[in-house]
Amino acid sequence: MSRVFIIAEAGVNHNGSVELAKKLIDVAVDAKVDAVKFQTFKAEKLVSKDAKKAKYQSKNMNDGDDSQYNMLKKLELDIDTHKELISYCNTKNIMFLSTPFDHDSIDMLDSLGLEIFKIPSGEITNLPYLRHIGSLKKQVILSTGMANIGEIEDALDILYKAGTIKENITVLHANTMYPTPMEDVNLNAMVTIGKTFDIKYGYSDHTLGIEVPTAAVAMGASCIEKHFTLDKTMSGPDHKASLEPHELKDMVKAIRNIEVAMGDGIKKPSRSETPNIQIARKSIVALHDIKKGEMLTENNLTIKRPAKGINPMRWDEIIGTIAQKDYKADELI
Repeated sequence: MSRVFIIAEAGVNHNGSVELAKKLIDVAVDAKVDAVKFQTFKAEKLVSKDAKKAKYQSKNMNDGDDSQYNMLKKLELDIDTHKELISYCNTKNIMFLSTPFDHDSIDMLDSLGLEIFKIPSGEITNLPYLRHIGSLKKQVILSTGMANIGEIEDALDILYKAGTIKENITVLHANTMYPTPMEDVNLNAMVTIGKTFDIKYGYSDHTLGIEVPTAAVAMGASCIEKHFTLDKTMSGPDHKASLEPHELKDMVKAIRNIEVAMGDGIKKPSRSETPNIQIARKSIVALHDIKKGEMLTENNLTIKRPAKGINPMRWDEIIGTIAQKDYKADELI
């Protein structure tokens, strides 16, 4: 099994602060993820000024302001901040990623040299946006929250026609509720996506805890994305449904363990258990003393550990033969 690409989703959990963003990068580095991802947007290009927050956003922020525009305006990162964070990631030897939410943001990230473009769930029905990213011919990670299989097919067709090859695309199953109820995860749909489109697949997780992304890896996910924060009690739309630093570490450790545990699929004794074969298995032995020339029968033979003698699978072959020597009780035949 190839190594799972783990994205620590900082998103907007920097709360508009460069210093907080750098602390999030430090946490991602310490957890040994592959990439840390932010979000790139201009509020005026992303949302109309009368758009309301999602229920979970209003609940998590509890600031009395129901405006999605006002919330996002405070969370923008300008190009100089992007350059600063990219430079900081380079010094820490971790990949910088960011999700663009508008055309200007796509162009800005492209100009900054990003090789992987993450398409968020909300843009899966945005034809001009998909065509723009597809035309870059970069690596693409496509989230599919709120989408049905037909909408995923349409989005992939647009990316293909725009110039992005299938081998450069990973499709992530996702659910956009923060946090996602366990009964709405539908992790089997992730495998359905992979089989339907014969494409690399993964999972963008918004559940509480680390069980589901770990299970996704066991089901073949090649990419895992998970929100994280410095502190779940901080004010902001996504903090409460994010992992804290120690939880992010635990998730990465669990995923790496599962990768190793998956193995090569060939059923055979492992290197570690091979010495146990002689100890745990059994041999045909004398039930009591047997004289040379005596017939070996079910009445004078039995099966006991260790497995240093004749395999008990040959029991029928041994029964009815003649003892070629004297045996004491418990002696291997």
